[in-house]
Amino acid sequence: MVKSSPILAHFREHDPVLFSLFTSPPKRLTAEPPKAYFESLCRTIIGQQLSTTVADVIYGRFEALFDKKEITPKTVLNTPDESLRKIGMSGAKARFVKDLATKVANKDITLTALTTMGEQEVIATLTTIKGVGPWTAEMFLMFTLGREDVFSFGDLGLKRAIQELYKLKREPSKHYMQKLSRKWSPYRTYAALALWDFKDR
Repeated sequence: MVKSSPILAHFREHDPVLFSLFTSPPKRLTAEPPKAYFESLCRTIIGQQLSTTVADVIYGRFEALFDKKEITPKTVLNTPDESLRKIGMSGAKARFVKDLATKVANKDITLTALTTMGEQEVIATLTTIKGVGPWTAEMFLMFTLGREDVFSFGDLGLKRAIQELYKLKREPSKHYMQKLSRKWSPYRTYAALALWDFKDR
C-alpha cells in the first residue's frame, strides 16, 4: 500500500490509472533561487533534443569554460562562439545562448520578474528568446520555478507514455491530452514526472 499524500489522494480519486504508476509519494517541487535562473536557461537550451547523458556532458564542458567563475550574461557574452562550438554545442545553440545573454544584459528580459508571472506570461516572455520554444519554457516552469500544475502537450515522451498507459491505438491528440490532464490539475507536473518515469522503465 502506497503511503498517502495530498497529491496521491488526488490521483487516486480522479485517475486510478495514473495513480497506479506511483510506488511512493512524489517529492514536492521546490523553486530554484532567482540567481540560478540564467544558468538554468543556458542548461535547458544546451540540452534541447539531446539525451540526458549527452546534455550533461556538454553542459559540464560549458561550466568548465568559466573556470569556476559565475555563469552570467557578461561571462557568456565574453566567450567566443568558437569556444562554445569546441565543447560540442551547435552553432545554433551558441547563438541562442548568446541571445539569452544579450536580452538579459540589456534588461529586455528581467528573470527575477518571472517569479510573479502566471504560466502563460512566463511562456510568452521566454519565447521571445531565440531558440526558446514552449517546451523549453515549460521545463523552466516545472524544474526551475517549481510550478506544480504545468504539462507539456508537445512532449513526445509524454505522448508515448500516455498512449501506452491508456492503451490507445494511436498517439494521443492535443485535445485528448488536454481533456485527460484536467483530471490531474492542480498537480499536472507530478503527472508528467510519473509518465516520464514510466516511459523510461
